[in-house]
Amino acid sequence: MSPHPVGNNSNSAIYHKAQEILHLSRQISSYLSHDLAQLQRNGKEHSEIYFTGDIVQQSVSLGPEILKAESQLFKEEKHKYATSVMRLSNLLYKNCRRLERINSNGKDFLPLLIKEVKKFHRLQHIWRLTL
Repeated sequence: MSPHPVGNNSNSAIYHKAQEILHLSRQISSYLSHDLAQLQRNGKEHSEIYFTGDIVQQSVSLGPEILKAESQLFKEEKHKYATSVMRLSNLLYKNCRRLERINSNGKDFLPLLIKEVKKFHRLQHIWRLTL
């Protein structure tokens, strides 16, 4: 699957930041999944492994929602998709924080992703005002 959706016509800074976050979250998720794939001593799987998939899914969804918001003609529709972007980025941030508590060397990379999500939040605030 291509990191850029078909019909990408956005040159906005927020869209490019969303693509950076997607790339970074995929790499971190892959690294963490490898560590968490092993069963725990009690024979159960790590429940945190699902958060690795969540950060990727939320990152994948950011770009298309931004493009939808930017392509709408009516303000109400723009804000509907912008609200979806905000919800996704908040969930992404929360899941990154949850993954920081796991016992894995990969969690050392999470502060980088969290930093990028915080930058995204600042861009998002400005972007919402321009819609």
